[in-house]
Amino acid sequence: MKNLRLAAASSLVALLLTSVLAQKTAQHLLSSEELKKVIPVEFFFRGQKAPTQLRNAAGFQTANDKVTFGALVDASGYSTAIQQKYQGMLITESKLNIGGSELSPGEYGFGFTADKFVVMNVASEDTLSVAYQTDAELKRAVPLKLVEDGTGYKLYAGKKWVSVKPE
Repeated sequence: MKNLRLAAASSLVALLLTSVLAQKTAQHLLSSEELKKVIPVEFFFRGQKAPTQLRNAAGFQTANDKVTFGALVDASGYSTAIQQKYQGMLITESKLNIGGSELSPGEYGFGFTADKFVVMNVASEDTLSVAYQTDAELKRAVPLKLVEDGTGYKLYAGKKWVSVKPE
């Protein structure tokens, strides 16, 4: 009888633990199907809407179900000064550490300039500016991708990259 109660209690604890763990999603890169659900067709930035490029989109979901995603945009309708910095859109539901600097949840434009990775608010005002790294060993550079890196990610644009870590 004692063994039966112990077995029942152990089963109950295991069931509760499994239930709690099942509710907590593991941090992961978003699949192409998940990206299709979150990437907007257009992104409002500096008084205009720019079409987004789903084929050049990436994102991740944190363990507490918050998402961060970005995509390159067609910035051809913007002035040359804005086009030099604005290459993509970024939306994050969680606080991020980008290249050692903190970024609050929100909607932003971003770009890799000659020497920095720049994040701007939707009014095109610089919010964050950090040095980027270059991966000379990268065999096949693509316009935009996100790669897992320990507890964070590397956001690549070609061979340029910055570290992105959810906080």
